[in-house]
Amino acid sequence: MIASLTGRLAFKSPTSLVLDVQGVGYEVFIPLSTYYGLPNLSETASLSVHTHVREDAIQLFGFLTLQEKDAFVLLTSVSGVGPKLALSVLSALPVSDLVAAIQSDNVEKLTTVPGIGNKSASRLVLELKDKVGKLQPGLAPVSEALEQGPDATFDDALSALVNLGYRPQDAKDALKLVKQSHPDSILLKDMIRESLKELARG
Repeated sequence: MIASLTGRLAFKSPTSLVLDVQGVGYEVFIPLSTYYGLPNLSETASLSVHTHVREDAIQLFGFLTLQEKDAFVLLTSVSGVGPKLALSVLSALPVSDLVAAIQSDNVEKLTTVPGIGNKSASRLVLELKDKVGKLQPGLAPVSEALEQGPDATFDDALSALVNLGYRPQDAKDALKLVKQSHPDSILLKDMIRESLKELARG
């Protein structure tokens, strides 16, 4: 099993990246929290990796911190929570917020994640309440990379939200509201976070 990878960042998007390790390109699926902290293309990146083996495929899921990887593994241990849904949870909620929501039985907070309904949220609380304490959330350094331009930022944010499970039109409406309230330039990660807040309000 692949547990970690270090190589040249050949491609990155809000949901996946390609890491060139000595001439071999590894496709790795990532949460938004990891995407925010990635270096520029062609620079070196190191990821903690979880290898997910299915009958028809082997998929790699990567994280900038071991804490995120541990949270991912815990989430996928819950019945009905697959890797894609676990990434959605980590994309919508920082590990510290996830731990706080589970420990305080905050089902409402968990249901703000696309794909997580009341039943799934209650199951997360029930099965993980005694386990999440070991994650010991802390702040990881995140690079403040400049956006590529207004249109590129909007498109990347839209792609990220749609991949999280939001309807394209709902995501566009939320992004437009965020752009209106931030007429000056805004970083991609801030645009996504503010849009997630708008979507959570309904």
